[in-house]
Amino acid sequence: MLIILKKIHRLLYFISVLFFFSLSFPILYFLSKNPIKHYSAIVWFRKWISILSVHLVGIRFKIHYEEPIDWSIPYIICPNHTSILDITALTYLCPQEFSFVGKVELLKNPVTRIFFKSIDIPVNRTSKISAFKAFKRATELLKEGKSVVIFPEGKIDEEYPPKLHSFKAGAFKMALENHTPILPVVIHNAWEILFDDGARFGSKPGVIHISVLKPINYHPSQSQKYDSIEMEVYEKMKKVWNQGH
Repeated sequence: MLIILKKIHRLLYFISVLFFFSLSFPILYFLSKNPIKHYSAIVWFRKWISILSVHLVGIRFKIHYEEPIDWSIPYIICPNHTSILDITALTYLCPQEFSFVGKVELLKNPVTRIFFKSIDIPVNRTSKISAFKAFKRATELLKEGKSVVIFPEGKIDEEYPPKLHSFKAGAFKMALENHTPILPVVIHNAWEILFDDGARFGSKPGVIHISVLKPINYHPSQSQKYDSIEMEVYEKMKKVWNQGH
């Protein structure tokens, strides 16, 4: 009986997303014709479609900060990834304009397609050319003062309950090349509310807890290598992840 209720809740969540997306689509379609000019407006719509959709089905967020964050500067934001709700979690916590780097398959999704054709950055991880183009576009956004969200694990793993998996190098190479601070984010229990896309276990109302850790800055004088930053970020996030479980 419980799993049936959770499957119904998942269905209601997707209906909620489609409802708010459909209301916004005519304006989004117009804005997406000139994404450079209308970048801020598209970001705004993405944020509120996401937040209103989860609130309608009883999902909330609570953010815990290791220290106050200076949101006036761009970051490479690195969250763990266990749920499609992680996207909404990031739009909720981040007051900045930012773009996601995500798998190219999101271009096929009826909701995410318009964002990944305008403000977000699709990448085919099996293609070096695609990865290079994504890296270049993300670098351009950082230079414009916008932040970039990269899930360093690369994907949602099928293992359940999930754990923090090893990181890909892209975010940390980008941090070094652009002298941009990494902002580690641990999303603790989104997987308990809705694991992956919810197909296996459904979803339920609840509060998702998010820990925003102290930014890790690039120091040119220390001749840092990207793998040392990668390990530092991984160990800090793993410690906080383990404390929450």
